[in-house]
Amino acid sequence: MTTHAPQAAQAVTLPTTLDEAVAALTAVPAAVPVAGGTDLMAAVNSGQLRPAALVGLGRISEIRGWQYLDGHALLGAGLTHARMGRPDFAALIPALAAAARAAGPPHIRNAGTLGGNIASAAPTGDALPVLAALEATLIVAGPGGARREIPVSHLLAGMDMLRAGELIGFVRVPLLHAPQVFLKATGRTGPGRAVASVALVLDPARRGVRCAVGAIAPMPLRPLDAEQWVAGLIDWDNNRALVPEALSAFGEYVAAACIPDAAPAEDGSVAQLPPAVLHLRRTVAALARRALGRALS
Repeated sequence: MTTHAPQAAQAVTLPTTLDEAVAALTAVPAAVPVAGGTDLMAAVNSGQLRPAALVGLGRISEIRGWQYLDGHALLGAGLTHARMGRPDFAALIPALAAAARAAGPPHIRNAGTLGGNIASAAPTGDALPVLAALEATLIVAGPGGARREIPVSHLLAGMDMLRAGELIGFVRVPLLHAPQVFLKATGRTGPGRAVASVALVLDPARRGVRCAVGAIAPMPLRPLDAEQWVAGLIDWDNNRALVPEALSAFGEYVAAACIPDAAPAEDGSVAQLPPAVLHLRRTVAALARRALGRALS
């Protein structure tokens, strides 16, 4: 239901397979795919979008579950936040489950999907920093049964966009079997849009730390230097021990990398960041510090 009367009748196609959905999008290039519709219907209701045709993805059973494949989890793009928030999924990918549970009120979690979160690419998308930290990849379905794989980060950064008729089918996520944490700060109590979020995962096999900061930029930010620095301080052979001072330093390192100081003026002076920006930097530092502390505890 919308609050605006439609300007013209819209064609609606309801495919039952991924390839049928791709064929429908190819046949009508102006068609818009819709799964949960949480972002799409908001745009329609506000008058920002008038899709000429819709391709409903709700009947495609193959993208609504997940399976194990070569040390990875192959997640269907139609997985809802509510489904990813359940205990069995949380045992598989804890940070993504935590992000799904924080995605909003029940009606949003019941309708919104993983693929929709990625395709809409809203900066506040809770799943996005988790997928960036996990270095997840997308399996994209194209015309004629074609499949190609691209990193999630490449799509979000605009380095590799979906082509005409293509559709996100699956998300390939490595199973690290190690602690993962997702934290976010909102502007109000309870589920809501993130002001800042942090996803942090440990990769013991590589003795690495991966961190991604969401909501403060158009795409998740990876503070690579901070990751490498703190990974070198962790005693991987002794219960992943880390001195407490390093936790605070890591938080500050991440925050400064993602929200740097203003560039020096011609006279060499450096302008003070606005209070709101300084508060956001402190928020990011606190989230990163707590995330690493929880992952190592």
